[in-house]
Amino acid sequence: MLSRINTLTFNGLETLDVDLQIQLAAGLPNFIIVGLPDKAVAESRERVRSALQSLGVQLPPKRIVINMAPADLLKEGSHFDLPIALAVLAAMGIIPSERLKPYLALGELGLDASILPVNGILPAAVHAKNKRRGLICPQACGSEAAWSGLKDIVAAPNLLELINHFKGIHPVLPPQPRQAQPQSSLLDLADVKGQESAKKALEVAAAGGHNLLMIGPPGSGKSMLAARLPGILPPLSVEEALQTSMIHSVAGELKDGQICFERPFRAPHHSASTPALIGGGRKAKPGEISLAHNGVLFLDELPEFNRSTLEALRQPLENGNVSISRVNAHTTYPAAFQLVAAMNPCRCGHLGNPGLECPRAPLCAAEYQSKISGPLLDRIDICIEVPAVSPWDLAMVKKGESSAAVRERVVKARALQTERFKALGEKDVRTNAGLKGKLLEQIAALDNDAEKLLITFAEQNRLSARAYHRTLRLARTIADLQNESKILKLHIAEALSYRRSLSSNGK
Repeated sequence: MLSRINTLTFNGLETLDVDLQIQLAAGLPNFIIVGLPDKAVAESRERVRSALQSLGVQLPPKRIVINMAPADLLKEGSHFDLPIALAVLAAMGIIPSERLKPYLALGELGLDASILPVNGILPAAVHAKNKRRGLICPQACGSEAAWSGLKDIVAAPNLLELINHFKGIHPVLPPQPRQAQPQSSLLDLADVKGQESAKKALEVAAAGGHNLLMIGPPGSGKSMLAARLPGILPPLSVEEALQTSMIHSVAGELKDGQICFERPFRAPHHSASTPALIGGGRKAKPGEISLAHNGVLFLDELPEFNRSTLEALRQPLENGNVSISRVNAHTTYPAAFQLVAAMNPCRCGHLGNPGLECPRAPLCAAEYQSKISGPLLDRIDICIEVPAVSPWDLAMVKKGESSAAVRERVVKARALQTERFKALGEKDVRTNAGLKGKLLEQIAALDNDAEKLLITFAEQNRLSARAYHRTLRLARTIADLQNESKILKLHIAEALSYRRSLSSNGK
């Protein structure tokens, strides 16, 4: 008896078809899995055997051979349990084999025949839709699969309900997409007292998706400001939410199959390794920069990160994706994130304060700041000083502008950018921070006064070509916030003030 079922394996976000074939042949009773399975796949025979026994189904006393084609492709993960069990049931005649042909199957089995959730259901559903197939998956992942737009989804809680469904006894109802509830605990910008210039810079960064570095003494509010950035960012579009959720699905971080439309905010500790931040490991899993795709990556205490880890950020910041090369895997993940970083001016944090700075100042500041390389800083659009908050500001009872009011201006500025890119037929660019080449020259054209100011500053401060263009993008965002169609001299001046802060800190 020969039976087969479609399933797949993952290489990052890429889904690769696997043809699972089963043969029941005469010979000594045995259960063999071939086709380059890993340990989790090899152990699936015991889970399948126990799951079938819990249903009162005994494996036939024959030689059972499971082949996963192509045989030279490594098969990893527990999601092969369900297709193996279904193929065995089809070979035994319990399930009509022709009913399984138009489906892809993924799922892990419990010893009681329950179907447990697995990673990667959303990209698997997208793949099934592109291949014009249905999908068999765990019930807990059904709503996740439904977001792909696939109509033929069989999401069952256990193996018995799957058997009844395919035998026509009791059909399984199709799942419905579920959306995660927005967080009501988003921090409000009104809680930050003082720091008006820093709040303005945060608004500009949010409006254009620009990278931001805040430098200031301990307790000046750098982390507070960064934590309030999600509250002023616009929600994800449906397309962006699906892109981000596919990454989170592969990483196993999509909770209860619910899609979230809030932009991700990732804040790894400074002890994070390069694979944890960039991605990698034995299975080339996505790192923090990919989990922050279409959102924010916040690096607090920036110089405390390993230098090689920080240098690995340079290519993703420029290209919006990261390529991970390992001996057994070569994977590319999207990584279009907004970098927000914070740091002290020196190790003691009190540079410029005669009563608190250490005896080695300013030498200690030069050593501390030198941990951040010039090429990395060149990729940061905004660098601001966040001074210590005065007691007069702390004693103020009146609160500042709320996150809701700032977010309204940010949403309007982003809408202007979206309309502009749509009119020019640009589908890949979403914010001013992504402008490049001729598109940048076309959108960020300057009048004579503004151009003269920028050229003079760039020549005096020896700005690189990258820094020059990033200043243009920043000025475009400042103009959008003021609803100006043209970039004026005052917009260039404000954009250059952020670059001046970068220069004044000895970078």
